[in-house]
Amino acid sequence: MADHKGKLPTQAAQADVQAFLAKVAAMPRVVAAGARGRLIFALDATASREPTWDQASRIQGEMFAETAGLGGLEVQLAYYGGFAGFDATPWHANAADLLAAMSRVRCEGGQTQIARVLGHARDEARRRKVNALVFVGDCMEEDVDALCRLAGELGLLGVPVFMFHEGDDGAAETAFREVARLTRGAYCRFDVGSARQLRELLAAVAIFAAGGRKALADHGRARGGAALLLTRQLGSNEAMDSR
Repeated sequence: MADHKGKLPTQAAQADVQAFLAKVAAMPRVVAAGARGRLIFALDATASREPTWDQASRIQGEMFAETAGLGGLEVQLAYYGGFAGFDATPWHANAADLLAAMSRVRCEGGQTQIARVLGHARDEARRRKVNALVFVGDCMEEDVDALCRLAGELGLLGVPVFMFHEGDDGAAETAFREVARLTRGAYCRFDVGSARQLRELLAAVAIFAAGGRKALADHGRARGGAALLLTRQLGSNEAMDSR
């Protein structure tokens, strides 16, 4: 049960984070050794999203730092806000360029446009391999069937979608979970007040996009925290695979 501010209880949020990391740990390697992973970082930039946008702007540099030794990461920022506004940046291979792009965005009131995010990711993947799509949002105001159709196309293209859900909107949870399932991605709610959770989730997916499961295991041994939890889950999966 969320409180009057819509903030998730800490235990519930942590359980969702752990379940998300377990799902990522079970995924196969998606990038050849030494290759640069490609990640689309999509955010809802409507008015309610401004605090989390500011958090993500401060955190995003860590995605690049964590993947530098794996061959690096290319990130494209995609976002929507205002009246039918949608945009996507060029692909960025360093944190400074992505931060500059994020700093130019202003959150504006409007309805969700998740279908445009998924359709854009599909078109990008048809041109060149996309290793993962991350979406951060708090609500869904669209036709669920249309979202599922696009998610199915992304699944066929091999693009897992990681749906990060801020808050406890029931309609959004239902849609986000289905998008994740159809793309063989993962769904996770996170605590609206925790920059640390968002940091760990973004780092986990960035490392997965750049280096796959082994890279995540190495990261977990070095850093601890949620990454260490993921390392333990990887060890359990590997043990089961060897039986």
